[in-house]
Amino acid sequence: MAKNLNESQKKERRLGYFLIAPSLILILVIAIWPVIQSFYFSLFDYRLNEPTKSSIHLDYSLDLERYLNHQPFLITALDDEIEEASGNVSTELTEIKSNIEKYDEELLQDENIAERYEEVNDILFNFEVPSDELKFVEIERQFGQDFEETFGTVKERLGELAADDQLQNANRLTGLADGLNESIVKPNFIGVSHYKQNLSDGRLWRSLGNTFLFTTVSVGFELVLGMAIALLINKAFFGRGLVRASILIPWAIPTAVSAMMWKFLYDGQNGIIAKFFSDIGIVDSMSTLLTTQAGAMASVILTDVWKTTPYMALLLLAGLQTIPSSLYEAASIDGASKWKQFTTITLPLIKSAILVALLFRTLDAFRVFDLIYVLTGGGPANSTEVISMLAYKVMFTQTNFGEGSALAVIVFICVAIISTIYIKFLGSDLLGDGVKK
Repeated sequence: MAKNLNESQKKERRLGYFLIAPSLILILVIAIWPVIQSFYFSLFDYRLNEPTKSSIHLDYSLDLERYLNHQPFLITALDDEIEEASGNVSTELTEIKSNIEKYDEELLQDENIAERYEEVNDILFNFEVPSDELKFVEIERQFGQDFEETFGTVKERLGELAADDQLQNANRLTGLADGLNESIVKPNFIGVSHYKQNLSDGRLWRSLGNTFLFTTVSVGFELVLGMAIALLINKAFFGRGLVRASILIPWAIPTAVSAMMWKFLYDGQNGIIAKFFSDIGIVDSMSTLLTTQAGAMASVILTDVWKTTPYMALLLLAGLQTIPSSLYEAASIDGASKWKQFTTITLPLIKSAILVALLFRTLDAFRVFDLIYVLTGGGPANSTEVISMLAYKVMFTQTNFGEGSALAVIVFICVAIISTIYIKFLGSDLLGDGVKK
């Protein structure tokens, strides 16, 4: 009988997994695919503000526009210099010219490249600008490496000759050689270099420290205040509906609007909150709140607590309303105090609600961006810069998508660790009871 029951339970479990499989696949596609894409971008030196790095390159390519704007003129400049140079210098310059012409001939052996070569040359001859699709051509890796090595040597040697005053038109030659050397577009795959760079950067660790400080303090205050508010509005009293609606107003206000409102309240000249704190001695002067590191962090935490405590209270209230009132009546008859009722009845029975509230609020606080962006902009001196803001600045302000993607992946890893900790140590019984049974 027991064996048949176990088999029946296994079948039901397999059926349950089968039914939720489409939802799990959808979640993986929506949630995991962007992370995979970010991780892929983080493996490249991907910068929108640099033309040669504005896309992902796994192979070498050549910028024909830059090449044709420098190679013919460098050949001409070398001819002029060879005529005026002494014996040894003339011989060396002739060899350099021969190498440049050799690579040009080898480049034109590819029919596809030769066709685009002529087309770009005609466009430049008419003082027009070729499109990116036309001017960038892929070349073989070995050819690209030889090109890079040879023209790097040419640039270096011309620089040495210029330093020894052995060139008549040194600036012209070195400038053209430098431009020709930059016409090669190298693969921008750099592996995990972004992660190594960021993990050794003090700014990342400071932003993570700011994030954990903000998350820990704000969520801690919100839990205590939210519990108090939830216990209060769970009681029956006249006007309870109005009080519940009023308490939710801060949470209903958009975050950007709340941040701007509090920014005016913290203003060092006209802010009401700043004036009040200054009068009662909490701060030395009205300007302390937004111009000092400790004051700015305290300000953003206070604003976040004011805004999101109602959300915490709402989640906890939902848990409180599932507790039967008969339990409190029986405890009162047995002589249990209010505190005893709270610790032995309320807390154990709303553990799952506390877990959900803490999990949601911790993840939300860890990913905070708009509140701090509007209120302090991460200042002063990056004292309120959190990891999400650092990723935004690197990715969009500096247009460094590779490094910004690496920071986004780091944020995802931190969020995953936090979620695992909550589920492992606080919600193991919640998720594991069904399996154990």
